[in-house]
Amino acid sequence: MLSVVTEDGTTEAGSLIDEIVREGARRMLAAALEAEVDQYIAELAGQRDEAGRRLVVRNGRHRPRTVTTAAGPVEVAAPRVNDKRVDETTGERQRFSSKILAPWCRKSPKISEVLPLLYLHGLSSGDFVPAMEQFLGSSAGLSPATVTRLTQQWTADHTEFQRRDLAGSDYVYVWADGVHPKIRLSQTHSCLLVLMGVCVDGTKELIAITEGLRESTESWADLLRDCRRRGMRDPMLVVGDGALGLWRALAEVFPQARHQRCWVHKTRNVSNALPKSAQPGAKKALQEIYNAEDRAHAEKAVTAFEKAYGAKFPKAVKKIIGEVDELLAFYDFPAEHWVHLRTTNPIESTFSTVKLRTKVTRGAGSPAAALAMVFKLVESAQARWRAVTAPHLVALVRAGARFENGLLVERDKTLAA
Repeated sequence: MLSVVTEDGTTEAGSLIDEIVREGARRMLAAALEAEVDQYIAELAGQRDEAGRRLVVRNGRHRPRTVTTAAGPVEVAAPRVNDKRVDETTGERQRFSSKILAPWCRKSPKISEVLPLLYLHGLSSGDFVPAMEQFLGSSAGLSPATVTRLTQQWTADHTEFQRRDLAGSDYVYVWADGVHPKIRLSQTHSCLLVLMGVCVDGTKELIAITEGLRESTESWADLLRDCRRRGMRDPMLVVGDGALGLWRALAEVFPQARHQRCWVHKTRNVSNALPKSAQPGAKKALQEIYNAEDRAHAEKAVTAFEKAYGAKFPKAVKKIIGEVDELLAFYDFPAEHWVHLRTTNPIESTFSTVKLRTKVTRGAGSPAAALAMVFKLVESAQARWRAVTAPHLVALVRAGARFENGLLVERDKTLAA
């Protein structure tokens, strides 16, 4: 029911329009939950016991609970399901679990994303209540003590993430980069060392995110050793900027991994060694290299680039000639994956949003808390990451299949068997 409207057009719960929105959200959520249960029961209507009675039926409603959403706090009484089916493997009773509203859910994912954003923008725990009240129309469940507990939990989540067992994860491709979001870290020149990977099924995952020095071999070695200690296998290919201290560390810790230099970083580095007048033509010439149809044409484009710019700009050309093998390594992998392997764009695109939403501020808390907030933002973004193109080919790469100019030419004997 809507509250009575006062003379100034507001209600006890706030403005009339806000309450209408909240009431609409409540009704839509209730209808969605009802539809979800109806579909679940209908799909299992044919399953009956020996007496012919349905094994899956409605069973009233759960106790009402308040869920904080972007429309404000909404009270919901979710329908209950009595599922009498038994799992033949485990012998346990089956249970209905809503995909819309999990049993433990008290906040929508959007609210979980907003809180770390506010923290990174410098709001102290005491500032959250009025800020969220303006955003939601209510500060229910968001007291300073609650926010403090949340930030502590996020720090614990990040710590647990960095300690998790990696033996069950198999990262075939890995992107590595040192990112400088505008947050307070423990050292002046520190950045976030980030590892993202592609699993055998083609999905992308965040592997690690920690503080370190971008150009430091030891910083990267510490991170890679930790991943190795927790069970991580040698990737087939690692993509990163040539200026990273990563490569020596990689040769020590994961010696079987091949190296691919990021073309975005390389193009930027070459352009910085050229006068502005020469930059457009050089960028086009570099595109001819990494967009070539095969390795042979790419090598011809490298030769053409050297002839065009070598006499006047030897330093710029050396940045290409000195790393040809590492720049063209992607040609030995499936052509469908080239677009993913030429650059560290998966990291760049994810952190471009984080960089836009953060700024240097005294209110951002301790370095550990700020790092945890960035971790939560990336964790939220991870849910929207898409698998690589032709994900089925990732398993072939891990199994030792040989690709030449992007095409499969030989499978490992054990794989073929």
